[in-house]
Amino acid sequence: MLAALGLLTILAVLAGILSKRVSPMIALIAFPVIGCALAGEAGDLGSYISDGIRTVAPMAAMFLFAILFFGLMSDANLFKPAVAFIVKTTRGNPASIAVGTVLLASLVHLDGSGASTFMIAIPALLPIYDNLGMDRRVLAASVSMAAGVGNMLPWGGPTIRAATALDKPVMEIFLPLLPVYLSGFIAAVVIAWLLGKRESLRLAATAGGIKANEVAGDSGQDAEGEGRLDLKFAVNAAIVLLVVGILFSSLLPPAGAFMLGLVLAALVNTPNLAAQEAMLKRHAPAAISMVAILFAAGVFTGVMRGSGMLAAVSAAGTGLLPAEATSTIPVWLAILSVPLSLLFDPDSFYFGILPVLANIGAQSGVPVDHIAHAALVGQMTVGFPVSPMTPATFLLVGLARIELADHQRFTLPLLFGISLLMSVVGIVLGVI
Repeated sequence: MLAALGLLTILAVLAGILSKRVSPMIALIAFPVIGCALAGEAGDLGSYISDGIRTVAPMAAMFLFAILFFGLMSDANLFKPAVAFIVKTTRGNPASIAVGTVLLASLVHLDGSGASTFMIAIPALLPIYDNLGMDRRVLAASVSMAAGVGNMLPWGGPTIRAATALDKPVMEIFLPLLPVYLSGFIAAVVIAWLLGKRESLRLAATAGGIKANEVAGDSGQDAEGEGRLDLKFAVNAAIVLLVVGILFSSLLPPAGAFMLGLVLAALVNTPNLAAQEAMLKRHAPAAISMVAILFAAGVFTGVMRGSGMLAAVSAAGTGLLPAEATSTIPVWLAILSVPLSLLFDPDSFYFGILPVLANIGAQSGVPVDHIAHAALVGQMTVGFPVSPMTPATFLLVGLARIELADHQRFTLPLLFGISLLMSVVGIVLGVI
């Protein structure tokens, strides 16, 4: 009963968001609360909500101050010269820009944090896409592909969880996956190039569309004017480098890094109260809207975990596995790994489901490592940037200024394709 109720709750949230019948915030709060009440857990609802909110509070604080920080830096034209340089270097070629997006996001994601990757890559690249008239979904998809594949790295959350759950050294899990990881990275670059080529054709066919060389020229003029390389530009650039350095070094929590950066940036660029209030009025509405969704996501995960619905769904799903399918667990797990990201958060999957699957497979002679490899080609790796089970997804769509449903429809098939390719490579190499 509890498992069925949990599954219905998850499906209701997904259906509500994808159909656009309700906003993500309403879906993430209303359906789990109803499910919790039907499960007879209404008396503990308050504690479940509080636990969930506490979990996402650091992310929400980071998002709030990061939006204000990057918004202020954008007002100060910090990114104008960078936009002009990249557009000029790529000659306004959407294919080159999309490939550059994957390369930049892959580099930034070396810290293993999806939220940091989205925070750094998307605000820097969004002006380029907007100037060229490129589809913002291409930006979100390119960053998603890079971050998703990068999440397989040994210091990525899913790989660490898999190694911990199976009591295996993390490098013993990852090293056989290195060729699989490289195949996914190459696939992301190729897909980004194809998306960019499609954008080139679309823009060329658009009546009155913006030509690439015209965009490059306009950006260059902006860079020489509003975004000129003066002392204030140098100070702003130093502040951004300071914040990024603090993020990578973990000297402060991410929210603290952006708080400090915002204070310094405000003192440099908005030295009086009127200017500071005007800045807040410009950027606070978008920030507050996304913070509300992040807290709603916390309510969803807090209620689902606290009520036991998430654990019940995990246990029931494992119990339905036919006995004759045990020898092929790695194959079908690899194929389903991305869809499973839409249903299970990484903790419940890697600590709840994966050990059970590994034990079942071991009884049929299936190596434990192969089951871990199968999970890692998609479950909260390639699949995490489209999953409503992680607040980072809402961060991504908020920064890219697109709807979650649009992002999922556009990006999910691409991520699923990369996962299937990596699965085939893993099977051919004998690691899955």
